[in-house]
Amino acid sequence: QVQLVESGGGLVQPGGSLRLSCAASGSILSIYSMGWYRQAPGKQRELVATILGGGGTNYADSVKGRFSISRDNAKNTVYLQMNNLKPEDTAVYYCNADLRRLGGRFTDWGQGTQVTVSS
Repeated sequence: QVQLVESGGGLVQPGGSLRLSCAASGSILSIYSMGWYRQAPGKQRELVATILGGGGTNYADSVKGRFSISRDNAKNTVYLQMNNLKPEDTAVYYCNADLRRLGGRFTDWGQGTQVTVSS
């Protein structure tokens, strides 16, 4: 059993910043990549950013230059620093991990954390 627990969401004004965290725990053998996705009301879930174990990163064009993903491998934790937030960044943000645990390789998801950007 693996759990991904997100924290750090909330309400922020346009131009503000938030830092999301996601900690993975449980019977984890190894983690290949971790990432953040988001889903706004009435829209499909979309990629925000991913990071590989070696540190390679990938970002959605809409967040490049504003968001930064990082990872603490020792803590199985991934972070998303979000700067210069815009109203269109409002969504539920989900953490995911591509990992190996007992039984094989899986992609697990967190429960989501709400980010609201509004004045």
